[in-house]
Amino acid sequence: MTHSTFIRRDGHRPLLLDLFCCAGGAATGYHRAGFDVIGVDIAPRPNYPFTFVQADALAFLADLIATGEIAQFSAAHSSPPCQAGCSLTVGTNQAMGWGGTHMDLVAPTRVLLEASGLPYVIEQPNGRAQIRKDLTLCGEQFGLGVIRHRNFELGRWTTAQPAHKPHRGRVRGWRHGAFFDGPYVAAYGNGGGKPSVAELQAAMGITWTDVREELTEAIPPAYTEWIGTALMAQVRVEVAA
Repeated sequence: MTHSTFIRRDGHRPLLLDLFCCAGGAATGYHRAGFDVIGVDIAPRPNYPFTFVQADALAFLADLIATGEIAQFSAAHSSPPCQAGCSLTVGTNQAMGWGGTHMDLVAPTRVLLEASGLPYVIEQPNGRAQIRKDLTLCGEQFGLGVIRHRNFELGRWTTAQPAHKPHRGRVRGWRHGAFFDGPYVAAYGNGGGKPSVAELQAAMGITWTDVREELTEAIPPAYTEWIGTALMAQVRVEVAA
C-alpha cells in the first residue's frame, strides 16, 4: 500500500501515529498536548475525532517504515490488544468486531516501533501483557470517576513516574452477591451494577462516543494529555537540535 502525505490541521503541530486507536481516548489527550493525530484501527471507527485510517495497524506501520513515510511522524502511541486468553477485555484489532479470540500483538508491535526510530508509547492494562512498566497512571491522579490503572512502556524517551494518590473508596458495583457503593464507576462490562453510558462518559471525560464498548476500551484523555505534554517537550527539543 502507499499513502499520500497526511494533511495536518496545523503545519506547526508534530504528527503522532495512534495505532489500535479504537474511538480516540488516547488521541484526544495527545491532541490537547499539542499533537496532530492519525488513528489506525482494523475496525471502522466513525466516532474517532481526528484523521482515521481503517487498516491493520501493524501492516500499516510496516508499510510506513518500508516506504520512508514514517518520517512524517514525530512519535507513536499504541494500544495493542491484550494478551491471548484474556477474558475481561476485547481487542481493537480483530476483523470480526468485538469478542472472539485475542491475539498477542505486544511483541510484534514493539519490534516495529523500535524499527520506526520514533519515540513511542505502548499501553496495556494491569496484568495483561508483558511490557516494561515505565509509567502507571490511575484516574485518581487526575480527579476522574474511574480508577482504571494503565501501564505504559516508553521507548526512545523517558519521563518521571508521578505519585500515585490513594483511592478514596471502592468501585461501585456488585461483588460476590453484595453491592458496594463508592466514588468510582466500573468502566468495563455490562452487568453487576455497571454505570450507564452517561456515567461512563462523565467519569472518563469522553463525550464524543456513546458506544459502551468503545467507552470501556478507552484510555481517559487525561492520561495521554499528561504523557503527551512530557513527550512534546522532548519532540520540540529534537526538532530544534
